[in-house]
Amino acid sequence: GAFQKKGHSARILSPEEAERLAKDRVLVSEFKQLKLEKEAQKNWDLFYKRNSTNFFKDRHWTTREFQELKACREFADQKLTILEAGCGVGNCLFPLLEEDPNIFAYACDFSPRAVEYVKKNALYSTERCKVFQCDLTKDDLLENIPADSVDVVTLIFVLSAIHPDKMHLVLKNIYKVLKPGKCVLFRDYGLYDHAMLRFKSGSKLGENFYVRQDGTRSYFFTEEFLSQLFKAEGYEQAVNEYVQRETVNRKEDLRVPRVFLQSKFQKP
Repeated sequence: GAFQKKGHSARILSPEEAERLAKDRVLVSEFKQLKLEKEAQKNWDLFYKRNSTNFFKDRHWTTREFQELKACREFADQKLTILEAGCGVGNCLFPLLEEDPNIFAYACDFSPRAVEYVKKNALYSTERCKVFQCDLTKDDLLENIPADSVDVVTLIFVLSAIHPDKMHLVLKNIYKVLKPGKCVLFRDYGLYDHAMLRFKSGSKLGENFYVRQDGTRSYFFTEEFLSQLFKAEGYEQAVNEYVQRETVNRKEDLRVPRVFLQSKFQKP
């Protein structure tokens, strides 16, 4: 069982959770932080080496994205060009291409290994898809995608893996390939999500920013921070809200609070 609510107010912590977070003030050393930044690509590549294509479930696109893609069309069978920024091994990409024949997708990922998995997938076809390796913080998307040519960019659980100081570079990069009037669909971890509360002491890199045991990093967004980030790069906000879910495991009597930020920003 699970319930879900949307809104603009952040999740309220229990007194125990608040106390635990308040105590966790020690930051990972600057030396280790620089090493994590330098080895970010290697750590994601190792993640995909360990998990191959098995870690994330295929995301058969929820009604929300389908509605958004329908809304982008001026007529029913209109061909759409999308960019999946941070495609991983294609868990969003392939279900989408299967279910919507009128889509051409560009897809890129930081990890060369993830890109190879996408190319080896039986559903991969160069007629419908172009996948390439890319560090969104420094590799110019215009080398692979024409300017102002993309109808929709999906940024799903990607920005959280990037250092907060570099997030604006990703949005600047995406802006160049997005058509005027078209949008970025964003979903990522929200403040006080269960994953944030599970980090042990010694995992904190900065405010709302943590490192996992495998060296990959995760940021937890507030609505205000995300809004400022996009607006500073010239985007207009269409939707930006928390999605709070409580997943209930009745057998073990566990209630797990999940918090995501679900948003849509437009290029004027």
